[in-house]
Amino acid sequence: MLLDLIQRPRRTRRSDALRRMVRETVLRAEDLIWPLFIHSEADDMAIDSMPGVSRQGRESLLRSCEQAMMLGIPAVALFPCIPAALKDDSGTHAFDAGNLLYSSVAEVKRRFPGLLVITDVALDPYTSHGHDGLLAEGGGSVDNDPTVEALCRLAVLEADAGADLVAPSDMMDGRVVAIRRALDAAGHHDTAILSYAAKFCSAYYGPFRDAVGSKIGKDAISKATYQMDPANAREAVREVLLDVEEGADIVMVKPAGPYLDVIRAVREAVQVPVAAYQVSGEFSQIHAAARLGWLDYERTRDESLLGIKRAGADVILTYFAPEVAAALR
Repeated sequence: MLLDLIQRPRRTRRSDALRRMVRETVLRAEDLIWPLFIHSEADDMAIDSMPGVSRQGRESLLRSCEQAMMLGIPAVALFPCIPAALKDDSGTHAFDAGNLLYSSVAEVKRRFPGLLVITDVALDPYTSHGHDGLLAEGGGSVDNDPTVEALCRLAVLEADAGADLVAPSDMMDGRVVAIRRALDAAGHHDTAILSYAAKFCSAYYGPFRDAVGSKIGKDAISKATYQMDPANAREAVREVLLDVEEGADIVMVKPAGPYLDVIRAVREAVQVPVAAYQVSGEFSQIHAAARLGWLDYERTRDESLLGIKRAGADVILTYFAPEVAAALR
């Protein structure tokens, strides 16, 4: 029986050429940012909870940056793993101008000036308690305003080292405008702020905390008093609008995959570029399911990124960046 149909949407799906011609969302290497973990050891150290990802020494970091340039990935985001002996409650090693992060940024920019370098503005790699800021007296919560003051110092030091974008990931109130003023006062008018504007208190961060050594003791540290409640989408838009008002050049939603509705809401609310962070737990669960034979690894990997882009993200931080960029070539 032949149906009497005027509308047949399948007509534009019947060949690969047609599907490519009408495709609404396209993922490019230029849409990707590659997060890299660095440490002070010469040799790489595999991160068990993140298959294929390592804490990298200096030479390995430089090879990865060269690879990013060759693949057309425009930016890397550097996350330091600081030895426990250098950590304290106030994260004072963050303000040592010779620390691992600053020397790594300077070396990458010297060798690859065309590669954008993004640095995390947060104290959790440096604090013995693993929180993103300074604890209030009694240790029951993170003290907002002294933390913002410390973050301003950190952002200026990162810009001094050569960072192209500084990325406050702490979720303190008022930190974007304070960092903008501090950068401008230090002469870094062109250093952009990529704000973790809607960062949720998520269970998906576990492998990342393993990677940077910010998970202290047996249990994950609760950051619910400053990171966002996963139940709240309207509040996420409010946070993003405040950061744009305070001078954020790019705003980010983190995590990405479980928060596609938030990415869409943010994209519709602002005119600045929107980033999304496909976090360590999203990456690791795809690997785990594929290893068990439950999912097709490459198709699931690519579909996850395409969904984030389709939701409205202009750029995506993802540990899949180099292999996806290579596949896109």
